[in-house]
Amino acid sequence: MKKNDKIKQKLSLLPHSPGVYQFFNSENKIIYVGKAKDLRNRVSSYFSRISDNAKLEVMVAKIVDIKYIVVATEADAFLLENVLIKKYLPKYNILLRDDKTYPWICVKKENFPRLLVVRKTPKDGSKYFGPYSYVSTMRFLLDMIKRLYTLRTCNLSLSQSAVARKKYKPCLEYHIGNCKAPCTGKQTEAEYNLQIEQVLLILNGNTQHVMQYIQDEMNRAVKEYRFEDAQSLKEKYNKLETYQSKSVVVNSDIQAVDVITVLIEGEIGFANFMRIVKGIIVQSQTFELNLGVEDTKVSLLSYVIAEMLDRLGELSSEIIVPFLPDQEISNHLFTVPHRGDKLTLLKLSFRNLKTYQFDRLKQMKIVDPDKYTNNILLKLQNELKLDVLPRHIECFDNSNIQGTNSVASCVVFKNGKPSKKDYRKYNIKTVVGADDYASMHEVVLRRYSRLINENAELPDLIITDGGRGQMEIVRKVVEDELGLKIPVAGLAKNKRHKTNELLFGFPPARVGIKPTEPHFRLLVAIQDEVHRFAIEFHRKKRSKAMINTKLTDIQGVGEKTAQKLLLKFNALSKIKAATVDELCEVVGERLAKNILEFFENKKLD
Repeated sequence: MKKNDKIKQKLSLLPHSPGVYQFFNSENKIIYVGKAKDLRNRVSSYFSRISDNAKLEVMVAKIVDIKYIVVATEADAFLLENVLIKKYLPKYNILLRDDKTYPWICVKKENFPRLLVVRKTPKDGSKYFGPYSYVSTMRFLLDMIKRLYTLRTCNLSLSQSAVARKKYKPCLEYHIGNCKAPCTGKQTEAEYNLQIEQVLLILNGNTQHVMQYIQDEMNRAVKEYRFEDAQSLKEKYNKLETYQSKSVVVNSDIQAVDVITVLIEGEIGFANFMRIVKGIIVQSQTFELNLGVEDTKVSLLSYVIAEMLDRLGELSSEIIVPFLPDQEISNHLFTVPHRGDKLTLLKLSFRNLKTYQFDRLKQMKIVDPDKYTNNILLKLQNELKLDVLPRHIECFDNSNIQGTNSVASCVVFKNGKPSKKDYRKYNIKTVVGADDYASMHEVVLRRYSRLINENAELPDLIITDGGRGQMEIVRKVVEDELGLKIPVAGLAKNKRHKTNELLFGFPPARVGIKPTEPHFRLLVAIQDEVHRFAIEFHRKKRSKAMINTKLTDIQGVGEKTAQKLLLKFNALSKIKAATVDELCEVVGERLAKNILEFFENKKLD
């Protein structure tokens, strides 16, 4: 049976039911896993449409077999899809890039439970809190608990029989006051477990109940004249109060919510998860993902929800998201806030996301500069919605002083770096006076007419320095006169003469890129480079003009002789003060006398 016939047969047998489908290649490997509300409609769509997604087309061409699993509901399909993706790691699916296992705090299920830091969370009846992407936060929390409570740190097996027969002796931790030696019966299991209950409340973010309990105990100690106990309890209360004041990020009336935000940059996805209990962040995690062939922000959000469900076992009853996912979860409410404390939490989560992304970019810049540059160009392509990656960018600038010595320059950046061998200088030939628009028209026409005649590489993007007016001049030359389709963008300055916005399109509209973004900084670097190159060229031309108005006015002194004299004496004033013998080291005796006679006559004038 031919491949196409086999696929058609498979499609005809697919049920109109929710489920998960798997695509196999010729090596019988799973290359893609997807979920569907209606298996037949969803899977058939891959083979009945023409897609502009090249990667998707490649995947479809590799499909030789289809298998599926029918489930009861779409929510079941959503969870099963995540399990299968993590199990088989299909090439064309979204995949977690960072395989780092973050630490958890474990309250071990045992007699006299211990607090442990673990990397795995087996289902052994213990309670796990985390994961903690910022280990410093976890260490701070553990240190505070250690200061508040006298929990054991040993790994002894404290069975009732072992404690009863006095099998162990108090260790150093007991003698320095960090433990009350439950191994010897000096602390009862009931007293110890009361501490554990309070620790569990703190780890869940519920410090108010613990603080109320400590305050009640403190008041009782005062009434019973146990002032040392009261002072000790007051110190505990103060520590918890300090911790709470540092931890509360919004209104403490927000009991228990989860917050999830996502971001896509090219083929990379970023996600942040935060758990909030009584206004306190008790858990936060950010991670990076490789996107699949069809992934969007909505599908990325759905994947992250499934991932966190798998990691944590459960999510809060309310989940704050930037937009609604493409599935529902029973007993869970998705909220898209537009104002108030919940919007503040959403913004905080997104800020964590951007910070993580920025840190990853900085790391990439050091470890893989080519990938870093490619990522910046990809951002620029996405912002301007360009058809191709702008690997070749050109920028123009004019320079003159009150219309004299008018010049222009063109700088070329390839793959985000200056390509100095492609830089070009232009003397303005057809424009008289200070007319920047006419000068720009001349230079751009000369530049691209020549590239067309030489069949040379054209740029993917042209940058103008001067805003809307310059953009329109360049567009007229490129599109109307030369018939080229090259995107044109413009950099505009604010009142302080600082570049602060990017313009694109016709009529030009502002592109919302922050000046701190790496792709905006690249454009500013190109702008600075074209300024430097134009000013340097203009300065040389002015200097040359000054030579021409002085030394070349002398009979017998041409441009080359003037340059030799300046190279020898460094300044016009030193040439004027030189003797005949000193000048004769560069020119003949007769010409030396002519030079001195010329400057002597200038003094008399």
